[in-house]
Amino acid sequence: MEMLFAWLSWILPLVGAGSTPLFVRLGRRAMGLAAVAFAGAAALCTGRLLVLLTEPERLPAVSAVRWLSTPIEVSLGVLLDPLSLVVANVVAWISFLIMIYCLGYMRDEPEVARFWTLMNLFIGSMLLLVLSSNLLFTFVGWKMVGLCSYALIGYYYRDPKAYWIGGPAPFPFQSPSACGLKALIVTGAGDMLMLGGILILYHYAGTLDLLTLYRTAPDWIARMAAAPGTIGLVSILLLAGPVGKSAQFPLHEWLPEAMAGPGPVSALIHAATMVKSGVFLVARFVPMFAIGLWMVEIREAAMFFTLTAWIGAVTAFLAASQGLVALELKKALAYSTVSQIGYMMLALGLAGFSPDLLAGGYTAGIFHLLTHAFFKACLFLCAGTVIHAVHSIYMHEMGGLRRALPYTWAFMTVAGLALMGVPPFPGFWSKEAVMKVCLASGQFTLLAIAVAAAVFTAFYTVRMLGMVFHGAPSERSHDGDPHVSEGLPSQTFACAVLAAGILAMGLLGPGVENGLKALFASQLPQLPRPLFSEPAAPPTSPLLVPALTAAALLIGGLPALLFYVRRCGDVQALLARSTLLKLVHIFLWERWYIDRFYGWFFVGGARRLASWVAERFEAAWDTAVHLGLPWLVGRGARRLIERVRSDAPELTDNLAYILSATIVFLAAMLWWTR
Repeated sequence: MEMLFAWLSWILPLVGAGSTPLFVRLGRRAMGLAAVAFAGAAALCTGRLLVLLTEPERLPAVSAVRWLSTPIEVSLGVLLDPLSLVVANVVAWISFLIMIYCLGYMRDEPEVARFWTLMNLFIGSMLLLVLSSNLLFTFVGWKMVGLCSYALIGYYYRDPKAYWIGGPAPFPFQSPSACGLKALIVTGAGDMLMLGGILILYHYAGTLDLLTLYRTAPDWIARMAAAPGTIGLVSILLLAGPVGKSAQFPLHEWLPEAMAGPGPVSALIHAATMVKSGVFLVARFVPMFAIGLWMVEIREAAMFFTLTAWIGAVTAFLAASQGLVALELKKALAYSTVSQIGYMMLALGLAGFSPDLLAGGYTAGIFHLLTHAFFKACLFLCAGTVIHAVHSIYMHEMGGLRRALPYTWAFMTVAGLALMGVPPFPGFWSKEAVMKVCLASGQFTLLAIAVAAAVFTAFYTVRMLGMVFHGAPSERSHDGDPHVSEGLPSQTFACAVLAAGILAMGLLGPGVENGLKALFASQLPQLPRPLFSEPAAPPTSPLLVPALTAAALLIGGLPALLFYVRRCGDVQALLARSTLLKLVHIFLWERWYIDRFYGWFFVGGARRLASWVAERFEAAWDTAVHLGLPWLVGRGARRLIERVRSDAPELTDNLAYILSATIVFLAAMLWWTR
């Protein structure tokens, strides 16, 4: 029975996507309710699977049907283990609440049938990705999620000015269609590299079935190690996909522009689904490389964990620093998402630094994924309500909304405190778990980077709440405007449920963490004590991590509280007086100039290269025509064909056909480039 629910959990949203056009004639409300019903049915089916977590001896469980038998054997199936059960429920239930929110938010939006179709297709694709028992169909779900996100980010693809992001003037703006294309290209680049890693993996393992890959890992990793550098190459390729999808450095620049889509789309992409798929896939790969490193004792496998940890740490710091100066509400939350996913990657990378850290690091990464899904979904949905109320995306055009939006203020404050890691909110427990793994691994540089990112997180979160709810009211947010009010009941309900979930998880935080650790420990490989071992971390006080967390909250949160909530000083005047602060502000506002460099190197470089090739090729062709080279080549080819025709007439005819087709193609290309 559980297997039936597992299949239905990802099939039902796909059916909902396909049947949405059938409900168009029944009206917008009936169409929306039907779409939400399919998402709710998927959530109920996925929730039914949680009973298996109480019976870990039945896990892992697989149900599969043969899809191909020749030339290779491939099965389409579902894999139920603690990782897939936890992540699938996060995806299904958060997505269901977001769909409920959409009933109010999208009530007056045009072309809403396309929206409901894409949302259900997105949810079904993500659940296929999470529950698939085979890397091939994991990749199918992976690509479907990417295509849906492209369409949803560029939902306003006709590019009305009201939906452009960026700015404010005189800074440049970006159109929704361009933002969607940027997401598709950047994530697609990582996807293709990951596909190369999967193909190399298949070459050595002879299978893409996940359980078989785990079981036979000692054999195929040993064969892979026989070719020096291969494991390192595969590590880079397999990580490229998650780095792109989860917006980690250096493929992180697409996510701030993903804010061009409707508010619920931002919540869906940033909270429960697309950006979490990269973390999920890294967690899928962790046992394989842990076996190679600690069981087969191949040191090259350590590259996977080192890269993951450092990419996560650098991203956490980099994105959090950019959030310090953001003016767009959803873009500030986007930087926060990138940073928090960096914490998850950091924990999963540290899981491979020692056999003793495997369960702890693995748990910390997935636990932070779980808590982040709740508080970030709540933050984005509340942000959508605020933006609808004031008709502006900029925080400096808000202010003083606490009285006008009391429920939204309460929900967003709860979620913000969780994001900061204030005890006893769930973000405190999960972020503390990540820092404990840093400390236990002896990687004090990584710990320092994580603490610095926590300082930035405290600052930009208090700054955001202060500018939106506690600052001086602007022309758009004054109390007398009748449009500045709470959202519709469906919007308030979804945010309230998420806020209640945040509070409940905060109270149950240690119990949830211990339960997850026990489940994962029972399923992860039992690693022997290796012949080589990294030096153990020196003993430290158990109060060190809580002390670091408290210090980060005070150092980051207190100045923001004084400037943006209590309004004890003028930030703009402070920037004007300090040249150093002004330069730092510009550097962070320009996103470390990384996005500018990418635009100059990749976009501008491609245009410059295309122009150079076209000019040089045209010049060479004109010279060749002037000298009569095409006539000479054609005459020589004709003589050669006549000479060979008597010996191999059929071959000659085929060659002539190919040559004619090539000439036609080249002529068409030359006409197009002119």
